[in-house]
Amino acid sequence: MKKIAVLTSGGDAPGMNAAIRAVVRGGIENGWDVYGIKLGYQGLLRGNIMQMGRRDVGGIMQHGGTVLGSARCLEFKTEAGQKEAIRVLNQNDIEALVVIGGNGSQTGAYALHKLGFPVVGIASTIDNDLYGSDITIGVDTALNIALEAMDRLKVTASSHQRAFLLEVMGRNCGYLALMTGIAGGAEAIVLPEIETDPEAVAQKLVKAYEKGKAHALIVVAEGAKYNAEGLVAYFNEHEERLGFEVRATILGHTQRGGTPSAYDRILATRLGFGAVEFLNQGKFGVLTGWVGSKITATPLEEVVSGKKPLDMKLLEMEGILDK
Repeated sequence: MKKIAVLTSGGDAPGMNAAIRAVVRGGIENGWDVYGIKLGYQGLLRGNIMQMGRRDVGGIMQHGGTVLGSARCLEFKTEAGQKEAIRVLNQNDIEALVVIGGNGSQTGAYALHKLGFPVVGIASTIDNDLYGSDITIGVDTALNIALEAMDRLKVTASSHQRAFLLEVMGRNCGYLALMTGIAGGAEAIVLPEIETDPEAVAQKLVKAYEKGKAHALIVVAEGAKYNAEGLVAYFNEHEERLGFEVRATILGHTQRGGTPSAYDRILATRLGFGAVEFLNQGKFGVLTGWVGSKITATPLEEVVSGKKPLDMKLLEMEGILDK
């Protein structure tokens, strides 16, 4: 093998740059030429490919986002688009591709693998919903951003003796909401994995007031049936009966933009270097992940078809601790 390429795809995640750095420098150490593809699969179809040296990835670890950029690409979802991508890679004499990203990105990687092109994925998404990795690049940073926001809300909530709702990202996975709620001492946590009655949430806040608490905080996952918008509408409709109102804060993409934590930088570096090792071993069509405190290779076929479960025992634990 003489030439490899790396791209980032889907939603950006703090730590992606550290993974890019590890792939580039690890590949060069193996004697390969390493190329970066700008703007994900869209850039691949357009031939937006540039060679990267050691100095090109110097000083990028501490930055959020991705220096390679990312973009949606509907064309790549078609077989014709995928074959065109392989044509572009072959035209540039690139012999293997590293894909840094989450579910959609790895689905694309698997499509290229099925068409016979050597691909290795790296688990990167703040949602932590990717099968094949206990923890993914960006999760730790996003979680700490959400927790800081919750701690700040708790200060003003206590000052005014009010109820606040914090909505965090995660798509259809409640991991970030669950961990934020546990670490921040929320009175209620609303997840996509469990259908929650808004009246049950309201009663938790009523009980918090009856127990003498000076504040009440709800953490909601954006993918829950009753997200921030739905819960606030319910509380507003029943404000006179319940005796309180709820103020909502939606973090949104602020969770993606943080400076990567030490954990995310180290995880990304290890996964990036692990992906290079898998390429060197001829181990293609796998996701480089972190399972049981070690680097693992999970077949992309399992990754795109598997569903990562949420540990509901943690929710039970939180319910006990909050009493």
